[in-house]
This record gives sequence, C-alpha cells and structure tokens, in this order.
Amino acid sequence: MDTPRSEKRRRGIYLLPNLFTTAALFAGFYAIVAAMHDRFEAAALAVFIAMLLDGIDGRVARLTNTQSAFGAEYDSLSDMVSFGLAPALVMYEWALSSMGKLGWLAAFVYTAGAALRLARFNTQVGIADKRYFQGLASPSAAAILAGLVWVGTIYASPALPMNLIALGLTVLAGLLMVSNIRYHSFKGIDFKGKVPFVAILLAVAILVLISLDPPLVLFSVFLLYALSGPVLTLVQLRQRRAHRKPQAGTRSPDKPPGEGEPGASGGED
Repeated sequence: MDTPRSEKRRRGIYLLPNLFTTAALFAGFYAIVAAMHDRFEAAALAVFIAMLLDGIDGRVARLTNTQSAFGAEYDSLSDMVSFGLAPALVMYEWALSSMGKLGWLAAFVYTAGAALRLARFNTQVGIADKRYFQGLASPSAAAILAGLVWVGTIYASPALPMNLIALGLTVLAGLLMVSNIRYHSFKGIDFKGKVPFVAILLAVAILVLISLDPPLVLFSVFLLYALSGPVLTLVQLRQRRAHRKPQAGTRSPDKPPGEGEPGASGGED
C-alpha cells in the first residue's frame, strides 16, 4: 500500500539536474540584463555559460538516473529563455536596434525559429534518429549570435557593416533552426568507454586552441558547424542522384545485345 511518505516522495523533483537547469536559466537571464546595460561581452559570455550548463544537466540526469518529465519540460523552457530570447535581445541591443522595424523583426524571426525548433524537437523525442538533428540546434544558433557579439565588441571596425552582418546571421540562424537540414548530433560519442591515448592529446590541443582567442575560435567553430549542415545535405543529394542515375551502356547479363533493352536513355532501377 502507498503511504503518505511514498506519495510525497513521488511528487517531489530531483534536485541535482534541475540545479544545473536553473543555473543555465539564470545565465540566460543575466545575458539579457547585461545587454540592457551595454555590457555586451559579459552578455555573450553568459550565453556560452548557459550552453555549458545545458549540456551538463542532461548528462547528470542520465548518469544519476534522475530523468523525469518535469526535468525535460523545465529544460525546454530554460532553453527558450537562454537560447531563444537571450541571444535575440542581446543581438538587438548590440546592433539591430539602429535598424528600426527591420531590426526587431529579424530578432523576432530568430526567437520564433527557436520556439518552433524546441517544439518540434520535443514532439520527435524517441522517434527521430539520435545521430542527427533536424535543423540547427538552438544552443548552436545561440552560439553564433553570441560569438558575433563577442567578436564584434573586441574587433569592431568602422569599415565593417556590423549591423548588416548581424541582421543576416540572425535571420539565417532562425531559418536554419526550422529547416529540414540535418546536423550531426555527436550523441554517438561514448564518454564512459575507453579511448586511445591520442584522443586525450586531441582534447588538450582543442583547449589550447580555444584559449588562444576564445571569442574568435568559438564563433568560427559554431559558424562552420552551421554551414556543415547544408554542405552535408548537398553531398547526400548528389550521392542519391548518382545512385539513381541509370548507367548508360549496361545490359542484362542473361539477355543478348539489343533484346529487351528500353533504348538509349535506359531506365531507373
């Protein structure tokens, strides 16, 4: 029989993973507040911190066997703030506000794209191929915007039309999130298994590379990742077309030349 104590325990929530989710939510909220006070470098850094915390909470939940429906919903709402609203508002305060209606509409396109991306992801849990994301993941899109702000505050030049670059990247990131372009999720990497010694050296090299110039390296990495999706899609489309394209001059091995062949153009398999 269920006792009042067991019922109370069943209605509770797991503390550890939700603490990381709350910290990610706080980082996203802080990014908005920092941008309102023109502290754009701190705002961009807060978005990257939210990304790190968002990647930790799910792994902590799986390692400690503390997954729950509440945690999944809470994580999705936190992602909407940290990777939907925060990057859009930071970008708007930094570069898009000077463009009037066009600027805030571009920020809204990104925000709506993030909301639609998260809603689609939640409905496809357990159905979609875990090796790939359908559309650019919202943390990666947020990293592109935050990385541009971070780079722009350090390497800004009057010769560069930063507001136009910001407008283009904001709209592009929003559209990529709701697209059907596939991206590698890297969820197949086994962090609990053994790896070759060279993998540790590679990890050290990556940390050294990032430490040389964090804003430029992080922005370049996530921008290349965003571009890898369309490139991968084009390569796969070409492979499919090459596979479907009939091979000219081929004949059935059990028929003599000229018998039963459809003609010079051939036919599809």
